[in-house]
Amino acid sequence: MPNINLLPWRETRRQERKKQFLTGLGATLAAAALSVFLWALIVNSQIDYQKSRNQHLLSNIALLDQEVAEIRDLQRKRNQLIERMRVIQALQGNRPVIVRLLDQLVRTIPDGVFYTSLKTKANVVSIEGIAESNNRVSSLMRRLDASDWLENPNLDAVQAAPDYGDQATTFKLTVGLQLPEAAQELSL
Repeated sequence: MPNINLLPWRETRRQERKKQFLTGLGATLAAAALSVFLWALIVNSQIDYQKSRNQHLLSNIALLDQEVAEIRDLQRKRNQLIERMRVIQALQGNRPVIVRLLDQLVRTIPDGVFYTSLKTKANVVSIEGIAESNNRVSSLMRRLDASDWLENPNLDAVQAAPDYGDQATTFKLTVGLQLPEAAQELSL
């Protein structure tokens, strides 16, 4: 005789499949939750690692900024010292030139001429003075022109000076300073 099962087997099978499906769904959800948790943990650790690297870089940048500021300050001080040295060297180099200039002015002055003011600006010497006569002024200009250190005397003004005598005159002239080659070597 054939084996016939009259029990509701479909219902039990459906229940078993439902149970298997829910078990699989629970396992899948648990695996998904675990993978999301692990992924979040990995991402957070990478973010923390990057933050620590950024903080390390920021602290090193701050140190380097301090060093750059110190270097700029040292360069500024160095440039100031170099400029001071240049000024001192220029003053030291011009010292013999000034002495020679004054010596030339004394050597070229004729009798009867007196200087009242000397001013220098760059390579131009402005001279004011008193002379006993106009001839003495022209003699002074010829002597200045003949000097090795002075060139191009230019008479700016001549006026009678009655306070100093009948023929006395006051004068203003400019003369260029010409440095001979030996003097240029001294001033450098």
